[in-house]
Amino acid sequence: MTTTRLPGTPRLLRALNDRAALELLLERGPLTRARLGELTGLSKVTASQLVERLEERGLVTRVGEQAGGRGPNAQLYAVRPRSAHVVGVDFGAERVVAACADITGAVVGRVEQSTRDTDDPVGVVHSAVALAASSAQVELSTVRRIVLGAPGLVDPASGDITFAFNLPRWHAGLLGALHDDLHIPVVFENDVNLVAMAEARSGAAQGVPDFVLVWVDAGIGLAIVFGGRLHHGSTGAAGEIGWLPMPGAPIPRAASHRAKPAFQQLVGGEAVRALASERGYPDQTAAGGVAAAVADGATGGPMLDELARRLALGVASTCVVLDPPLVVLAGAVGRAGGAALADRVQHEVAAIAPVRPRVVPTGLTEEPILRGALHTALEAVRDEVFDSTTG
Repeated sequence: MTTTRLPGTPRLLRALNDRAALELLLERGPLTRARLGELTGLSKVTASQLVERLEERGLVTRVGEQAGGRGPNAQLYAVRPRSAHVVGVDFGAERVVAACADITGAVVGRVEQSTRDTDDPVGVVHSAVALAASSAQVELSTVRRIVLGAPGLVDPASGDITFAFNLPRWHAGLLGALHDDLHIPVVFENDVNLVAMAEARSGAAQGVPDFVLVWVDAGIGLAIVFGGRLHHGSTGAAGEIGWLPMPGAPIPRAASHRAKPAFQQLVGGEAVRALASERGYPDQTAAGGVAAAVADGATGGPMLDELARRLALGVASTCVVLDPPLVVLAGAVGRAGGAALADRVQHEVAAIAPVRPRVVPTGLTEEPILRGALHTALEAVRDEVFDSTTG
């Protein structure tokens, strides 16, 4: 009887140990070889070999010493920040914001530009990415991935833009044009989906593998996360909640840039601003009117009640199909409404549907789309870099 030897087993074990050590260094900061051995369950000899291997590959570096007992001080090691970089891009109708982060997640460069006076998306993205890297004082060649968030649909098969709301010059083929121009892997993702990824990593959905995020701003959108992964749908249109047919709102017969989706007519920025004004809280923005109602305490309650009733129609429609345990209200309006609006939506959903999701406001305050783009890029690049430690 012959035995079959599993090829590469020692190499696989080394790769797994290296990845575990790198994750510990990212999570806990500088550690000694001995401490890495304790946390990974490796012997002192194996832990020392691991650190030497990671040093040789330029992934960890010595950052100081830890005073010990009678012997010499122990060396402290950390992930080498400049071993790789990523760029996240938030591209909107009026501006583009790009940020460069090192592999530890630290943002080391940022740039913001207007998009009003250009019809060249490739040129704008190239300029933003190059300037973000330059502001971080890193070579563009060290950027391993660019994740770009935009308000539109992304084809799951091709990765290309198929319907970019408010960005009429974005078209199929743009992904390839950007890759040819930058010679760096570029990934498009819907902006609301990126917010959900940021919320899962550092916001209100931390530790929750299944949830939906409702974006309430000038536009209305939805992100669906199951098992910690985004659900895009067969055409990338999963989450286009603005198109839900709603009683009392005209239903457009064609999805185009000029069409006004039914649910969008009820809870989009224009509708919320009009509602706030009617209820005595006029403001130039929908979020401003909502914030004023919240600040007015009990007097602003009726306005928030009506907004919650409208939002609950879409939230309940989503939840009776998906039945998530958590709903996060994000966007400028969701953030302005805070717990006062979220609690009302939770109560109203429970009143009209046989589901009981917990509804909470966003846990993020600044640039959630950009943060989601950086998180998404970092996860992919860490997989590439950390899982290749054995050569």
